[in-house]
Amino acid sequence: MSTRDESHNKAGQAAGRAQEEKDRMTEKAREAAGGVKDKANQAKDKGWESAQAGKERAQESKDQTGSFVGEKTEAAKQKAYEAAEAARQKAQEVKEMSKEKTSEAGERTKETTQAGKEKTSGILQQTGEKLRDMAQGAAEAAKHTFGMNTEESEDAHKTTTRTTNTKE
Repeated sequence: MSTRDESHNKAGQAAGRAQEEKDRMTEKAREAAGGVKDKANQAKDKGWESAQAGKERAQESKDQTGSFVGEKTEAAKQKAYEAAEAARQKAQEVKEMSKEKTSEAGERTKETTQAGKEKTSGILQQTGEKLRDMAQGAAEAAKHTFGMNTEESEDAHKTTTRTTNTKE
């Protein structure tokens, strides 16, 4: 073979090797690209899973916080209700006690008024009797002065005087 043919042969072989090398490198590049793509998809999936887990944890935390706040709110409502109920009961007790005290004071006032009436009645009766006795005594003295004194009048005066003295 001639040098020229040899050169062509060598050039063809070199071109063939270059093509093989190119094909092999392209295949490796595809494999690498596929690997990178797989890794990217895996990373994307992992990121999505992490995001989903974070979202779920956030939801759980929110639910727990909401539950906690709800429980605290309910407890505060219960305490407020109990305080209001205690205040209502205390007000009812004070009202009842006030009624009793007012009733007792009214009864004492009634008793005091009655006793005052009885005492006043007794004093007026005694005063009336004394005035009657004094008037009768004055009449007797006038009769005696004018000589109109009779024994019947003296007996009446003595009886009246004795009656007055026993009542005092």
